[in-house]
Amino acid sequence: MSLPPLTFPIILFIVGIIGTVLPLLPGVTLIWAGMLLYGILTGFQNLSVGFYILQGLAALLVMFIDYIATALGAKHFGGSKTAMWGAALGLLAGLLILGPLGIIFGPFLGAFIAELLKGIPPEKALRSSFGALVGLLGGIILKLCIEAVMLYAFFRNI
Repeated sequence: MSLPPLTFPIILFIVGIIGTVLPLLPGVTLIWAGMLLYGILTGFQNLSVGFYILQGLAALLVMFIDYIATALGAKHFGGSKTAMWGAALGLLAGLLILGPLGIIFGPFLGAFIAELLKGIPPEKALRSSFGALVGLLGGIILKLCIEAVMLYAFFRNI
């Protein structure tokens, strides 16, 4: 018995969406890989080369957002790169310890602790950790929106 060609791509799509929130999984890369896998499994019959190029450009945009959103949020509120890394690590630790609430509390506490360890005064660390949280969550929302458009285009065209 053979599985339909959408089975494994859909699994990659789901893991990719989860990866958009979890910093250790390459979210958009898995989504794009799922589309490419579908093309391979179907002999590239339903989707054009132009489609894959546009999806690849959208994936690159998401990767760019991934790197810049938290940094801009932290910088806007006076934070450092340390706050950005603390927020990313805090997100992962927060999810592991607090579950879904860790998406909010983890980055905030991670950035705050990172700034304190760097020797930043608590009031400034608090401000930059808020900025890192705003940037991180704003980036996640923007990335999810772009990925939703990518998936919509995929399912519309197959």
